[in-house]
Amino acid sequence: MNGDTPSLPQPEPGRLVQPLTSDASGWTRWVPGLQTLRRYELAWLPSDLMAGLVLTTMLVPVGIAYAVASGVPGIYGLYATIIPLLAYALFGPSRILVLGPDSSLAALILAVVLPRSAGDPARAVALAGMMAVVSGLVCILAGALRLGFVTELLSKPIRYGYIATGT
Repeated sequence: MNGDTPSLPQPEPGRLVQPLTSDASGWTRWVPGLQTLRRYELAWLPSDLMAGLVLTTMLVPVGIAYAVASGVPGIYGLYATIIPLLAYALFGPSRILVLGPDSSLAALILAVVLPRSAGDPARAVALAGMMAVVSGLVCILAGALRLGFVTELLSKPIRYGYIATGT
């Protein structure tokens, strides 16, 4: 290495992806996607379009299948796939991280939704939606309380393995 090459900052413990800038303040701290958009290079567009196409062809059937396996109509699997990706584009710290439905959640949602919905699809959707809202609020609360250090109790191979094969 020569002396001109800047060293990349190391991610903080428990974080696989370093935020764009560590000195972000104000609204850019909470909406890093807008900062990414300001720095977007046109040369990335063909690769990003191809990645988006590949991701869509994989996530659409998976989202529908997991919704049906969870006891809710398949169309809601599309909503649960597309809306979180759009939200992550605004609020997520990485432009290269891939998100999608998780197979381990289908069984949990089914176990809660099926006995309580009594076969009513509208009630199943309401119950699954409420589970999503509550789990989201718990995640936001855990983040606000800075409880990410708890992941340090798990070994790195377990954390990386779950992240790499979670979908």
